[in-house]
Amino acid sequence: MQLEIMPKKKRLSAGRVPLILFLCQMISALDVPLDSKLLEDLVQPPTITQQSPKDYIVDPRENIVIQCEAQGKPPPSFSWTQNGTHFDIDKDPLVTMKAGSGTLIINIMSEGKAETYEGVYQCTARNERGAAISNNIVVRPSRSPLWTKEKLEPITLRSGQSLVLPCRPPIGLPPAIIFWMDNSFQRLPQSERVSQGLNGDLYFSNVLPEDSREDYICYARFNHTQTIQQKQPISVKVILVDELNDTIAANLSDTEVYGAKSSRERPPTFLTPQGNASNKEELRGNVLSLECIAEGLPTPIIYWIKEDGTLPINRTFYRNFQKTLQITQVSEADSGKYQCIAKNALGVIHHTISVTVKAAPYWIMAPQNLVLSPGEDGALICRANGNPKPRISWLSNGVPIEIAPDDPSRKINGDTIIFSSVQERSSAVYQCNASNEYGYLLGNAFVNVLAEPPRILTSENTLYQVIANRPALLDCAFFGSPLPTIEWFKGTKGSALREDTYVLHENGTLEIPVAQKDSTGTYTCVARNKLGMAKNEVHLEIKDPTRIIKQPEYAVVQRGSTVSFECKVKHDHTLIPTVIWLKDNGELPSDGRFTVDKDQLVVADVSDNDGGTYTCLANTTLDNVSASAVLSVVDVPNPPFDLELTDQLDKSVQLSWTPGDDNNSPITKFIIEYEDAMHEAGLWHHQTEVPGTQTTAQLKLSPYVNYSFRVMAENSLGRSLPSEASEQYLTKAAEPDKNPMTVEGLGSEPDNLVITWQPLNGFESNGPGLQYKVSWRQKDGDDEWTSVVVANVSKYIVSGTPTFVPYLIKVQALNDVGFAPEPAVIMGHSGEDLPMVAPGNVHVTVVNSTLAEVHWDPVPLKSVRGHLQGYRIYYWTDQNSSKRNRRHIEKKILTFQGSKTHGMLPGLEPFSHYTLNVRVVNGKGEGPASPDRVFHTPEGVPSAPSSLKIVNPTLDSLTLEWDPPSHPNGILTEYTLKYQPINSTHELGPLVDLKIPANKTRWTLKNLNFSTRYKFYFYAQTSAGSGSQITEEAVTTVDEGKMAMASRQVDIATQGWFIGLMCAVALLILILLIVCFIRRNKGGKYPVKEKEDAHPDPEIQPMKEDDGTFGEYSDAEDHKPLKKGSRTPSDRTVKKEDSDDSLVDYGEGVNGQFNEDGSFIGQYSGKKEKEPAEGNESSEAPSPVNAMNSFV
Repeated sequence: MQLEIMPKKKRLSAGRVPLILFLCQMISALDVPLDSKLLEDLVQPPTITQQSPKDYIVDPRENIVIQCEAQGKPPPSFSWTQNGTHFDIDKDPLVTMKAGSGTLIINIMSEGKAETYEGVYQCTARNERGAAISNNIVVRPSRSPLWTKEKLEPITLRSGQSLVLPCRPPIGLPPAIIFWMDNSFQRLPQSERVSQGLNGDLYFSNVLPEDSREDYICYARFNHTQTIQQKQPISVKVILVDELNDTIAANLSDTEVYGAKSSRERPPTFLTPQGNASNKEELRGNVLSLECIAEGLPTPIIYWIKEDGTLPINRTFYRNFQKTLQITQVSEADSGKYQCIAKNALGVIHHTISVTVKAAPYWIMAPQNLVLSPGEDGALICRANGNPKPRISWLSNGVPIEIAPDDPSRKINGDTIIFSSVQERSSAVYQCNASNEYGYLLGNAFVNVLAEPPRILTSENTLYQVIANRPALLDCAFFGSPLPTIEWFKGTKGSALREDTYVLHENGTLEIPVAQKDSTGTYTCVARNKLGMAKNEVHLEIKDPTRIIKQPEYAVVQRGSTVSFECKVKHDHTLIPTVIWLKDNGELPSDGRFTVDKDQLVVADVSDNDGGTYTCLANTTLDNVSASAVLSVVDVPNPPFDLELTDQLDKSVQLSWTPGDDNNSPITKFIIEYEDAMHEAGLWHHQTEVPGTQTTAQLKLSPYVNYSFRVMAENSLGRSLPSEASEQYLTKAAEPDKNPMTVEGLGSEPDNLVITWQPLNGFESNGPGLQYKVSWRQKDGDDEWTSVVVANVSKYIVSGTPTFVPYLIKVQALNDVGFAPEPAVIMGHSGEDLPMVAPGNVHVTVVNSTLAEVHWDPVPLKSVRGHLQGYRIYYWTDQNSSKRNRRHIEKKILTFQGSKTHGMLPGLEPFSHYTLNVRVVNGKGEGPASPDRVFHTPEGVPSAPSSLKIVNPTLDSLTLEWDPPSHPNGILTEYTLKYQPINSTHELGPLVDLKIPANKTRWTLKNLNFSTRYKFYFYAQTSAGSGSQITEEAVTTVDEGKMAMASRQVDIATQGWFIGLMCAVALLILILLIVCFIRRNKGGKYPVKEKEDAHPDPEIQPMKEDDGTFGEYSDAEDHKPLKKGSRTPSDRTVKKEDSDDSLVDYGEGVNGQFNEDGSFIGQYSGKKEKEPAEGNESSEAPSPVNAMNSFV
């Protein structure tokens, strides 16, 4: 059909080049409104902006409102037609037109009926430039009629038969929505067997006894009037075949039972649609609904296919248990043959539906408004499509163009109107009507002929602020007819800006693709056409971009800890940024744990919900930047749950569980523990471990244990809490599967055997009544095993056994169910007794003065009467060979393990008488001692003299006193004294060697130099060699007579100036001495130490600083003196030689005292070393202060 004056589009879009003069600033009420001041001066044809729908169904209980809104300049006037004739609203008191618009309001609520105003309405909006028309609006009141009265007979049928309950609702406007319910307004259940068809009928593929009911009610709901109409209830009774007794069969014929089909199983048959094929027609854009419902027993299943193609994936839906196929937004491509397939166990049937898609007209190109200047050309294009192809017709100001006033500037060419050299009288509103049998389209488009000089609509001196390196868009909104040309200039001078650097848009906008700092300045937009020129200045400022110089970083934290994100922003100094933080693109939680300061976000006491993406967003008025970081909250896993025991066997069970949350750290393993509630309640033991990907475990079980299990999960952060315990599982009792461990047989007395073992625990008992069978017999005898069963203990004592006899022993576990496997046999011994025989043939070989070797013959093993542990040597000194000292006899003991028959005695005292004996040792104790053997150690080198003192110093003599060595280690033969002078530069003079008889303890040295320091080296000798030396230093006194003589010879000494000079010199010397004394005593050193540091002996071993003891000294074999002028090596150290003997064996105490000049004299003890070097420990010499005192 064709409706001639029916526009559809509510919105009008802009025209395009070259058919328009005003780009992007069109005179269009809906797209881009013109400047309000401009609209005051410019005329515009009417444009329909709002109208009621073409098919307008109204509620008869409310007023009828038919919308028609339009705009234009001058404002349009409105008129209406009803059913093709003028509708005079002034003559109908119930009809009013809304002020300022064409909307009609029909007041039927006070009086009147909606049916009176049913019809076709069309609105016209008109001004001096033309007339626009609306669609044909068909107004109809909604209807919700009642069901016709009908008598519905009850339906009785056999189980398995098919059934269709018809609905046939009354025809309403709009059509009703159908559904089935019972008297209680409960929807009836539907399934593959029972379903509602598109026509509203209720289909049963086969009935069952439970389908019997008296209240099958079809309801029709009319949404427009919000009413529901109800059909009379239908009664259905389903009976089983065997319930039909002879009486019923006699009184009830087959035709009186609903349907004629058998209640037995049968292949499918279609209830709808009928036959093997049908046709379906649908309009483009609608929803295509195809339906197939089949009956049969068992219930058929429906499938759908498209014979000549595939079903569209995203637009295909299955409804009503696959019985309805729906395709949304159907198009011509969806035409074709569709096949539904019904199938059950007894057969398959097909139905083909041929679908044809038709189309009401739809726009390909709707006509667009034209704004032309006098003399210009243009065109209106109207293109539409449909099935069948729509017919295009044109109207001008609502009048068919064939009868409209002639316009020489226009030419009609099918779907296009071409305008040439238009004049102002060419202005009009044209309507394009595209129609076919399925509908129509109506589009309004005006042609507005204007002659206007250029106008710039952008505000003067607009300031644009742009971020550097971004595009800058400077607006120059303009209007003019003809279309003005636009040029841009920068600054007050210069040529027009070119497109090689700039982009000039058709709407007048100047684009600077990449704005730089030098882009700042004033820009001028100039618009020209043949009627005039207009210009406008705008200003551009370039700002530094906002940057985040320190971004938040990805964080992984454990639950309960604190995390911080840093975000430092750098920005243009003229812009004020605001920094906000987002979580997952939303606001931060309103929680006191979130703290935001200048550059940082801090989240305290992190919880699982805090995980996510945190974004720092810095905003200015010109730009914004953001940076994000992900927070992962990790923790030990949550405990597993839902523990379940399955496959419960005597010695195994399967445990399964559900893992808890891994808290963002993958679970690496599960640990399974068990509790034995029978034997060790409350104590959990490790059972096994499984990988973190496994949630079941096959567990091996022991008999007679009341098991409970629990599971723990572990990840990289640690182990979860244990799960709840599983249910208990008691395994059956069984005989023990193992015997006691650590079985031993040892006697505690010579006549018993104590058998001990490690008892089985309750878990290992495997059953009640745990006992032990203890068996024993002599290893070398022919006796049978002796056995005894004892309670759950760990020891059994066999009495009356021979002493230390080997026994074979075994201990076997048993319980009420039976015995454990045969136990292993171990060997033990009865109790030990003391050995009976002493070692024989004991003899001693003296190796040197401190070492002897002892040999003996072993005792017979039988006499040991126990486990041989070794031999023990007792030895002691009877009396020193020198017979000068009697010592307390203290016996020393050396034990040699095992069956050794010789051993070394180290650390003996030289030149001593020793006595020893040897005894054998077993686990019980020692045997009798062997006869004593006596041996003698030879002489050794003596220790250093006990003390050395220098007394009675004179001008040329010094007296030495000493005490003999505390350990002479033999008979002293002589003493050796060596000494040498030390000058003021600490250089050593010639060494003097002097031999002193052994019986001397005092010696005076004469003919020494006055006021001279000497160093002494003193040691004793035996026939074995020289012992360790002791050193000392001393100074002879000053010659006072020579000093007095010199004083008398110098007359000048009596002069006052000389005395003052000497006093000054003496004072200076005193100060220097005090300073020297303080420096030498710095760090807590005694004067004797300072002396030793000042005059070290190159052949003296260094002090032992680690343990606080003095080092050892020994003379070289040739007793060479120190070389003059060379006291120490370059590194001031002397290598200490190795020693065979321990210093502990020979060390004595130190008794110190002060000599006459106040220096400390120490007494030292030492020992002979393998390669002795000259010099040993010495007492310290007098301090420098005391030494100087001798000059005063």
